[in-house]
Amino acid sequence: MADAAAPVVPSHELLEWPKHDKRRFLHAVYRVGDLDRTIKFYTECFGMKLLRKRDVPEEKYSNAFLGFGPEDSHFVVELTYNHGVDKYDIGSGFGHFAIASEDVYKLVEDIKAKGGTITREPGPVKGGSTVIAFAKDPDGYLFELIQRGPTPEPLCQVMLRVGDLDRSIKFYEKALGMKLLKKTDRPEQKYTIAMLGYADEYETIVLELTYNYGVTEYTKGNAYAQVAISTDDVYKSAEVVNLVTQELGGKITRQPGPIPGINTKVTAFLDPDGWKIVLVDNVDFLKELEKQE
Repeated sequence: MADAAAPVVPSHELLEWPKHDKRRFLHAVYRVGDLDRTIKFYTECFGMKLLRKRDVPEEKYSNAFLGFGPEDSHFVVELTYNHGVDKYDIGSGFGHFAIASEDVYKLVEDIKAKGGTITREPGPVKGGSTVIAFAKDPDGYLFELIQRGPTPEPLCQVMLRVGDLDRSIKFYEKALGMKLLKKTDRPEQKYTIAMLGYADEYETIVLELTYNYGVTEYTKGNAYAQVAISTDDVYKSAEVVNLVTQELGGKITRQPGPIPGINTKVTAFLDPDGWKIVLVDNVDFLKELEKQE
């Protein structure tokens, strides 16, 4: 006798799942041309800590994980160095990362003293009081430096440009259970931004999506790769994403399941603009960290 088919979960119930799932941003993955140079820059100029490093010679790449606190509780950057590749195209779609500091003026002086490049001197934002500056790392990635009080998560933003802001907001709310924290329109500068995340922007990392009036497409380049987010169930999460992509665009690029050799369960997909997100099993991720210790 044939097995009974698995019960079909009604779509409205499925869409509730991301709102109750245990999720947080884990890391941003991107490629650099000289791993040691970037580690030196981030630790000396930004004050990040090198959390771990791994070399995979058989696959011809190396990784380094850096941040302001341990990976089991903080957002970190995962740098990838592909052996022999020293230059990448960042493209026009990637915007910046952001670091919160209690004293942006001092941080800028420290960066300059170490030979770093400042592309915007510190000062209040146009029409506001928040003090910001911009620094460029050795590969050309921009970092916004934001002055604010003590924060549990200094690595506080990933900014990406999108072609339809309302569609993107809907996608991240429905597919990933994020909350729209703030939406700001700047008609005089012809752009609108939306901050999305799992907690207030002063407490944790947020995704900053930017829509430039009239621009619907951007180049992705080959430098910035993806953000990773934790989940309690990659299979159920992938079902939700699959449902939402049918309505809003995007597609699953890796069906849910364990990564060969590591056994961490993941699923990967593209949002409607082609930005990649990887969902990682919570328990597996912590086990993987324990193995590194």
